[in-house]
Amino acid sequence: MEIVNMLQAKSTLSRLVEAIEQGREREIIIARGGRPVAKLVPLENVPAGKRIGIAKDAFEVPDSIDAHNKEIAELFLGGGKS
Repeated sequence: MEIVNMLQAKSTLSRLVEAIEQGREREIIIARGGRPVAKLVPLENVPAGKRIGIAKDAFEVPDSIDAHNKEIAELFLGGGKS
């Protein structure tokens, strides 16, 4: 864990973020006047937001969408006609 003062954090922010991204540091504490006030940590420690259903109602699926499944499967699996 690295501790940096506010001025150093402002002038080296990209280096600090890179250290977090590359895993060289798990967290970096930013201090003001010698007192810790903030923590820089990787985002993967934060759970991702809800993604299931993100495209709901964004497009219409025709009833015939599965009409050619067998034919397409045969083409991919090599059983189709040449």
